[in-house]
Amino acid sequence: MEFQLLGPFAARHEGRQVLVGSRRQERCLLAVLLLHAGRAVATERLIDLLWDGDPPASARATVHTYVGRLRAALRPYGVPVETRYDGYAVERDQHLIDAQEFTALVGQAAAAADPAERIRLYDDALGLWRGELLADVADERLRTRLGGRLAELRLSAVEQRAEAQLAMGLHDRVAADLTPPLEEHPARERLVGARMTALYRMGRQADALQLYDRTRDLLADELGIEPGRALRTLHERILSADPRLDRPPVPVYAVRVGDQWLPWSTSGHPALEFCNTYAGWGGERLPGSDWLRGYATLAVWAGHLDLIEDRQVTRLREQALRQPAEAAAVLAEARRLRTDLYSCLTDPQDGRAFKAVAAAVEDAARLSVFTRGEDGLGRWQPSPSAGLRLPVCAVARSAGELLADPRRFTVRGCPSRDCGWLFLDESGRRRWCSLATCGAKRSAGGR
Repeated sequence: MEFQLLGPFAARHEGRQVLVGSRRQERCLLAVLLLHAGRAVATERLIDLLWDGDPPASARATVHTYVGRLRAALRPYGVPVETRYDGYAVERDQHLIDAQEFTALVGQAAAAADPAERIRLYDDALGLWRGELLADVADERLRTRLGGRLAELRLSAVEQRAEAQLAMGLHDRVAADLTPPLEEHPARERLVGARMTALYRMGRQADALQLYDRTRDLLADELGIEPGRALRTLHERILSADPRLDRPPVPVYAVRVGDQWLPWSTSGHPALEFCNTYAGWGGERLPGSDWLRGYATLAVWAGHLDLIEDRQVTRLREQALRQPAEAAAVLAEARRLRTDLYSCLTDPQDGRAFKAVAAAVEDAARLSVFTRGEDGLGRWQPSPSAGLRLPVCAVARSAGELLADPRRFTVRGCPSRDCGWLFLDESGRRRWCSLATCGAKRSAGGR
């Protein structure tokens, strides 16, 4: 069963809305238990919340009646309301609760190293909100008592998403997205700072300075304080047109293809280029070093290397927008294949990695068709029936061809800790990958 608390209260079973609780207070009681899923809520606590500290003499009996009605309504859907000590509880793992899903997604976003992945997770989390918490069953005071932590987490997610967007040069989107939350929270300095930065990068320095002045006046009038140090420093940098505030530079060693940044082609083989969509194999995972930031990047990259046709790229991107969960799963599959392929190519003795890649190659073979190209030659290609997995199947076929080619033994990895990209060294004389800058850094250090 699915429960929605981030907005008007709703309960759904197999996609259909279910009426749970004939009274507002009954639904409110269930919502309290769901917000504390897995933990018992004492009866006295329920009474205090439902009647805001002024309960009638019959409050305890009324709560007991409400629980009985909820049990009857939820029993057909396998959702028990258990009695625990002097209170009640709903188990956590038997249904979906949007408030819990929101919290989990925000945690995943905060831990994501790549800004694009972080933005996607924050978008998913914030998209769960359909209005104020329990908009139709709780008043403002109860909402504050129940959801203060969730409201703060929501604002923090908005702020951190904006900062990730700024790191990727998406200042136009930040300026637009932050307008509504700033109208509601005009004294929130982190929101103000993000929008000031976005406005400045859009060439709207005067608007950024005006926003600062309004915020400073508001803080002085309502709270009697000055803006914090971070906001004052940002104001000074905007006044002086500090070049550090300019739009972030494009990714290093990247080429723009359509609307996507892709890594340079350096290795001479598609399977190796696939491994090279991540820079820094040997060192710490640096933010921005992974070009597989989203499904669109994977599809465009596969088209750019002629693994799939351009018309397929367009179709796949449109399908990914309609099926975001499936697209995310394919992207995760692609990243796993990339890691296994890299291990397989850099360590021929890694049997586990070889088996993982072999399974992907065999799966791709089952989803392949033999077609005639414009040059009149026949070739194996992944079948359109692979759907969103088409780019992964194409890469797997390329990997299988390389692993069956004697050139596989000439694969080398760039020894730079910040690189690790793979390349073919048929001459036996190359040491660094063709970026050259890796060797230059070592040479500058005395090597």
